[in-house]
Amino acid sequence: MRSIAIVNQKGGSGKTTTAVNLAAALGEKDRRVLVVDLDPQASASNWYGVKDAGRGLLEVFTDGRDLASLVQKTEAPGVSIVPSSSWLVGIEKALSGEVGAETLLRKRTGDLDAGKWDYILIDCPPTLGTLTINALTAVGEVLVPVEAHVMALHGLMDLIRTVNAVKERLHPPLRMAGILACRVDARTRHALDVVAELREKFLRLVYRTIIRENVRLAECPSFGVPITQYDPDSHGAEDYRSLAGEVIKQEKAIAERSKHGTAKA
Repeated sequence: MRSIAIVNQKGGSGKTTTAVNLAAALGEKDRRVLVVDLDPQASASNWYGVKDAGRGLLEVFTDGRDLASLVQKTEAPGVSIVPSSSWLVGIEKALSGEVGAETLLRKRTGDLDAGKWDYILIDCPPTLGTLTINALTAVGEVLVPVEAHVMALHGLMDLIRTVNAVKERLHPPLRMAGILACRVDARTRHALDVVAELREKFLRLVYRTIIRENVRLAECPSFGVPITQYDPDSHGAEDYRSLAGEVIKQEKAIAERSKHGTAKA
């Protein structure tokens, strides 16, 4: 089972859009996906039609509630979700002074049945606070959506430093799955220049797929379905299917690393 945190501390970078639509595209390819909505804004939950999840996810952190008890099926084939709610806004205060607060989610995800899902995708809030650090310590990989705007590149360096610090101090197995250029308006030179700069600086870490600016992607949350169901023939659906294909191709390399690591052990 692969576990991937979808992270960027900047709002509007495409985190939730990527979590929801990558999950759906993976589901189309016969992967079983669990989306964990860790954002108090609950955008991914609302996108899938879950309107009020109550205190459930907060209790996972504060009372040791079983994460599996919160799983709900969605209308997207192969995709389930652990929904969020505004109760998570109080998490910083609730966990202040808690020893090991940054690893609570790792304990709960460790209790999940690893044979039930092929992927766990965690949609993180647009901050680098307690919830995001919990996500980074709970997963094996990080996927970073980046808006195709020059200002977004500055925040990307800060985020990578945070990921490296978590890897060094809390969770050595953590690695980058990839960087995804989002909201790319291919009609503008600026957006294409930003994508080119991303590829120059981060080389093979940047996915070949770009997520093009697409009005259908902006519309589909209102209808409670991912783009693959709302408009299967749109550029948005095409792009997220392409991304899913790249993510699935990574499975072989990950399996090889695990095999060699086990052999060395």
